[in-house]
Amino acid sequence: MASAAEQLAANLNFGALAKAEELKKRIWFTLGALLVYRLGTYIPLPGINPESLADIFKQQQAGVLGLFNMFSGGAVGRLAIFALNIMPYISASIIIQLMTTVSPTLEALKKEGEAGRRQLNQYTRYLTLVLALFQAWGIAVGLQSSGGVVLNPGPFFILSTVITLTGGTLFLMWLGEQITSRGIGNGTSLIIFAGIVAELPSAIAGTLELGRQGALSTGIILGVIVMVVAVIFGIVFFERAQRRLLINYPKRQMGNRVFEGQTSFLPLKLNTAGVIPPIFASSLLLMPTTIASFAQAGGPEWLQTMNTYLGHGRPLYMVLYAALIIFFAFFYTAIVFNPTETADNLKKHGGFIPGIRPGEKTASYIDNVLSRITVIGAIYLTVVCLLPEFLISAAALPFYFGGTSILIVVSVTMDTVAQVHGYLLAHQYEGLVKKAKLRGAKR
Repeated sequence: MASAAEQLAANLNFGALAKAEELKKRIWFTLGALLVYRLGTYIPLPGINPESLADIFKQQQAGVLGLFNMFSGGAVGRLAIFALNIMPYISASIIIQLMTTVSPTLEALKKEGEAGRRQLNQYTRYLTLVLALFQAWGIAVGLQSSGGVVLNPGPFFILSTVITLTGGTLFLMWLGEQITSRGIGNGTSLIIFAGIVAELPSAIAGTLELGRQGALSTGIILGVIVMVVAVIFGIVFFERAQRRLLINYPKRQMGNRVFEGQTSFLPLKLNTAGVIPPIFASSLLLMPTTIASFAQAGGPEWLQTMNTYLGHGRPLYMVLYAALIIFFAFFYTAIVFNPTETADNLKKHGGFIPGIRPGEKTASYIDNVLSRITVIGAIYLTVVCLLPEFLISAAALPFYFGGTSILIVVSVTMDTVAQVHGYLLAHQYEGLVKKAKLRGAKR
């Protein structure tokens, strides 16, 4: 027999959205915040020659600069105040999370609950400021050495550029946190999602124009369409896939009441890390090449070498990208899911996995199952992110058709819709409770 929650979910009607005032406020807040973000991607840095910038970007957009532009929602191509986007914050989050595994002090903060989490978030903000300052300075110096891009080169330009780009990143960091707490979905993921989706129509139009001009054959365009549809179906399938562990609860007596034994399931997602591994991997690969992307023929030789070997579509880039995706798939899964804690909670409530002794044996069993399915999840993420990259690199198509961008768009959409569904379900449940209380009062 279906539970009350399952019956409620089956009867859920999205028409209830009109009555869910709290949900509507969160949706409007999220849309307003994303609109502010999009407006910021069109505000250019002062002292930039747009014609020279367009020429340089056109020459390098097939490399890592084009990938960075995709994540920033076109802000890099326009050299807007949000050109650094949220990437320094993501990089800082990676570093802090890595440090929690090697630093006893940070590990102790992580175990302190909400207070420790707030302190770690504060450290992440400080590190974001440092990384943003470093990257903004690199961009400012690189622009000055490009020749013709900066109208009035000098210390004042470098200072103003560093302050503007760093301020833009810190503002987006704050905006993402506000979306997470007062809106719908994960703020950081939604900012990246909004940037990709906003530039997608122009990418499609540009691809169709190349087909009309004969630069791309009809077969390649149709092949890309089939590939995108297949990747979307694959993402939806694997993101919803899970391994369900059977949990039994024995019969127990509380006072004069006897509760029958119950059976439930512990769902383990095939891809517990979600969209985080590709974002983290891209962020780490973008960070050292931010300066190198602006290096011209007169720049330092080591910058040009870095830009050459870490260029998008290059063998070294692909190998590092795949290795980082696999690493972060396991690393982030270990962070968000603790088998020992789960086993202890089951033991406290009397639950057990049939044939497995409660306690350490259960934790070891859950950890083994989670490790095996994470292998499949890591392979899935690597294939989804790399296979389209090879095809796009060969056909010289926009990055927006790549596996990383499709994965981000589909995963963030699924997570956001799931949150909306959860709010609607909670609202409908509250309505049923109120009706039950009114009927009881009338009786």
